[in-house]
Amino acid sequence: MFTGPRSSALALPPVCQETPHSTRRPGVAASGLCAGGALGKNSHPGNVGPYDRAMAKAPVLTPRADDFPRWYQDLINKAELADNGPVRGTMVIRPYGYGLWERMQQEMDARIKEAGAQNAYFPLFIPQSYLTKEAEHVEGFAPELAVVTHGGGKELEEPIVVRPTSETIINDYFSKWVQSYRDLPLLINQWANVVRWEMRPRVFLRTTEFLWQEGHTAHATYEDARAYAAHIHEKVYADFMVNVLGIDVVLGRKTASERFAGAINTLTLEAMMGDGKALQMGTSHELGQNFAKAFNTRYLSREGKQELVWQTSWGSSTRMVGGLIMSHGDDSGLRVPPRLASVQAVVLAIKGDDAVLAKVREIGEQLKAAGVRAIVDDRTDTPFGRRVVDWELKGVPVRIEVGPRDLENGTAMLARRIPGGKEPVPIDGIAALLPAVLEADQALLLEQSRARRESRTSEVSTVEEAVEVALAGGWARIPWATLGEEGEVRLAEHAVTVRCLIAEDGSVPDGEDSPGNVAVVGRAY
Repeated sequence: MFTGPRSSALALPPVCQETPHSTRRPGVAASGLCAGGALGKNSHPGNVGPYDRAMAKAPVLTPRADDFPRWYQDLINKAELADNGPVRGTMVIRPYGYGLWERMQQEMDARIKEAGAQNAYFPLFIPQSYLTKEAEHVEGFAPELAVVTHGGGKELEEPIVVRPTSETIINDYFSKWVQSYRDLPLLINQWANVVRWEMRPRVFLRTTEFLWQEGHTAHATYEDARAYAAHIHEKVYADFMVNVLGIDVVLGRKTASERFAGAINTLTLEAMMGDGKALQMGTSHELGQNFAKAFNTRYLSREGKQELVWQTSWGSSTRMVGGLIMSHGDDSGLRVPPRLASVQAVVLAIKGDDAVLAKVREIGEQLKAAGVRAIVDDRTDTPFGRRVVDWELKGVPVRIEVGPRDLENGTAMLARRIPGGKEPVPIDGIAALLPAVLEADQALLLEQSRARRESRTSEVSTVEEAVEVALAGGWARIPWATLGEEGEVRLAEHAVTVRCLIAEDGSVPDGEDSPGNVAVVGRAY
């Protein structure tokens, strides 16, 4: 029987610790601010109109508890994040959605560069013969390939594969660039689009074309490559996902059947979504010498011998936007972590009064001067209630609402999207107050994400119990020695997978068969 939930969280730095990557202020709780109250409260006291009353009666989104996939799609549409593209499986990322991706890029890129990697760009088109050089790699990707056979009105002499990933083409150039031990390590990152033909597409989660970063490195030794893959896993990916996205992730290693095609080890970051399913947020692979052998990537060692390089590759994608939605969204829309948000605060003019408009613009400038990413919403020709609903859908962390009555009182209404609730605060103190509010709300999102995973993870001792937990919307932990490859096959019969292997203490194990390894099991996107 189940022995109850148990935490397997990795110990990482506090979410509100200051780091050099972005503006991060200590997480001081805001005093005198109400964190309670219903989410989606749209009316400002004394300014309730017919639109507000109508919106209070009719839900904007399908409730998550009724239909989680429909809620997800509703939110993407209503928050104007993305649309389906004209070709099945493609997507059009709208400006607000792309703004989230841009912030992810900025934060990730800073960490990647701090890890020593440099950005480069390689062609979208790859000769088909390149993929056949590494047998396991081509076998793993063959069902997903998009292949060009004609160009310029003629049949091509050799078919061209539209980039599904870049290990092959990058290795072709690594073999030219690496000559000596002095050329190592070679650390390259690429921001690009890739194409993998998707049978069951879902916007942001599984699309035929998506955006990502892919890192590729070459090292002189196995130990150096292994250490670098682990560094990317923990210091780049986990740090970003926990401390910026506010999403609790479990760090582990994939089983042999779930490993990246052509790798000798895959490190993964798994997050639990609002419905209890897992989402693979990013991976870091040890490639060993498989691609080096295929492309003859060698270097002259200090001892004067020709040696094969050891390699890594690692990637994360726009799938993280989907993870953000499903981890933090609620029935009123998205909730964007303040450290990520391209708009941390919106200052709303309730009425088109000259004094009100002047004051909201003044507050907006004060917030920007205080380092807050703020915008002013002075579209008073659009009903106030509608504007509030729109900003709640988009998940902007803080709204500051100002009307004539507020000016008389010297206050503004501060609405916090993440904990919910609103409260009047002195206008003169808003710029000084907001940084602490944003940090407190950032920490709350991570707490909620971690609490969800811990409360919905159970210890089990049989495959049957693991399936039962997963189908009920949770994760199961079972000793890998008990489950094994045979049990993994039995799980697959119920669309349940081993998300990763972890050590007994929750850390990343040294090997797949290390004593005490625990399998984290669940359904996944």
